[in-house]
Amino acid sequence: MTEIVIIGAGVIGAAIAYELSLLPNLNITLLEKNQAASGTSGAALGVLMGVISKKTKGRAWTLRQATLARFESLLQELQELTGQTLEINDQGIVLLLFSEEEHNQWHKRQILRQAEGYRLELWDREMLAHKCPQIRGENILSAVYSPQDRQIQPRQFIEALVTAACLKGVDYRSGVTVQDFTVCPAHSASHCRIVQTDQGDFAADQVIITAGLESLTLTQQLHQTVKLEPVLGQALRVKLPQILGHDHFQPVITGEDVHIAPLGKGEYWLGATVEFLETSESLQPDPLSLEKLLETAIAFCPDLAKARILHSWSGQRPQPQEESSPILRPLAGYDNVLIATGHYRNGILLAPASALWVRDYLLAQDGL
Repeated sequence: MTEIVIIGAGVIGAAIAYELSLLPNLNITLLEKNQAASGTSGAALGVLMGVISKKTKGRAWTLRQATLARFESLLQELQELTGQTLEINDQGIVLLLFSEEEHNQWHKRQILRQAEGYRLELWDREMLAHKCPQIRGENILSAVYSPQDRQIQPRQFIEALVTAACLKGVDYRSGVTVQDFTVCPAHSASHCRIVQTDQGDFAADQVIITAGLESLTLTQQLHQTVKLEPVLGQALRVKLPQILGHDHFQPVITGEDVHIAPLGKGEYWLGATVEFLETSESLQPDPLSLEKLLETAIAFCPDLAKARILHSWSGQRPQPQEESSPILRPLAGYDNVLIATGHYRNGILLAPASALWVRDYLLAQDGL
């Protein structure tokens, strides 16, 4: 049996654990310092901007394509295995456009997506008013609608991944702190033989680090550096006396980098801010940023001014420095350590693709 140790049970670690659990002859251990979905992943909105992404080529688009190809079957597998019905808004995403230049760019993307087998619809102001009468911003020129994109409940999704992985034989350990690694020389690179924790040692043929901002500390323990910057995001949950727009059509609406995600019964998520500070220790939510978030949402959806704020929350997202997001690669100097982190604002979206990348990399390297 090949011993796999995955460090971090956010959405990336959970997705990797589940995907690898489908392969034979693996003994998989998933370690989490706190609880699954307790960090950045659990604070996400779960808005999956795949088809409606601005990316059209290269690695960024290839990863999105992989997720789009996997998501439907993945959700079905999770629901069948766990017996849990996942809350999924499959009514698409409406992206508001504010200039002729944006409209023309999206017309080109619409043609590209159609050639790839995806749908995008361009709406003028009249069509937007008909479909989404709650959107009334004067400076909105048009909109693009992606019926194949969706929104899911992040915490529920991660918990389903972990539960399904456990049902497939994964050993999930929460409340475990990694303290160090036992490393020995092996050919031209080092080999991580044991993951040392406060709850004992775990033998490892392969180590996969997926611990978000904690990946910085973990890689330093291995005498390597993965540069990550914390970027804080805040969001609101609000309730209105009645639902926005038509009750039969409740897509996610996004404009000026603000999402309005329907939750049912007149409740909505609004998010998320992008707040930069130097260190994770000094990164504190800025009340003014949250006010601006709400003001921006009200500017294109005036009915939100009547909303009652139920609660707010925040999470720190790991943004890579000096390399592109996400970081999916072997850790330099090691023959059996992979790093899968730095997904920034696309962790939920790119989790299935990241898990497939890890699986395929290990299979290609005879690592399984």
